[in-house]
Amino acid sequence: MLTITPVPAFSDNYIWFIRRDERPQVAIVDPGDAAPVLAALEREGLEPAAILITHHHGDHVGGIRRLLERYPALPVYGPRGERIPHITRRLIDGDRVRLEALDAEFEVLEVPGHTAGHIAYYTDSALFCGDTLFTCGCGRVFDGSVEQLHASLQRLKRLPADTRIYCAHEYTLENIGFAKWVEPDNPQLRARERDAVRMREADRPTVPAELGEELATNPFLRTDDTGVIAMAERHAGRAMRNEQDTFITLRRWKDTEYD
Repeated sequence: MLTITPVPAFSDNYIWFIRRDERPQVAIVDPGDAAPVLAALEREGLEPAAILITHHHGDHVGGIRRLLERYPALPVYGPRGERIPHITRRLIDGDRVRLEALDAEFEVLEVPGHTAGHIAYYTDSALFCGDTLFTCGCGRVFDGSVEQLHASLQRLKRLPADTRIYCAHEYTLENIGFAKWVEPDNPQLRARERDAVRMREADRPTVPAELGEELATNPFLRTDDTGVIAMAERHAGRAMRNEQDTFITLRRWKDTEYD
């Protein structure tokens, strides 16, 4: 079975370590900072087997160069559609990454929107989705489009409900704050907030979360819910045309009035 652990970086990033049982080899997801990665490798006696990159932003790729100085043969996987130095294998939708050291295979999913070439990695009911889907939220749009982001989230919604969401930031409580604007009477959302507060007070990460929990509490995945649609219409002062329209309204609402 895969063991997945977070390496905290910066103020709220998570770099993910993936290993198989007690093997010392580890895959590293989105190492934006090399220092905590190197410290964790040394502290835990681990050997890097590969780097998996979701998109080009500096807090996801900034540590690659220094890691390669220490481990020059380390393979680096990343999206073909983005200009990222040091990538040794560029990936597109449907590709599979086989890491023999971990006895694991990752399916590559193109999930543009946050950035134009963003990808995610899916294996053993675990999704490494970078900044596309967050716990109780989703990423901002940078060089992708809001229409792409909506389509990407609709695709991720179709994964099994027990899929564990390994996003790259500790944003749960912040995102719950906006979700409560959209669904103030959602009891599952209020229960999630209580749990998240307890976890953060104990200095525990709120990530991962299961997709089923996201489907019950994340407004950006609930654009077919009548209550969410009604709140989007109330905010916009007009009827929503479809789910995409609802999503765009929510994303702009959060961008302009909450963040």
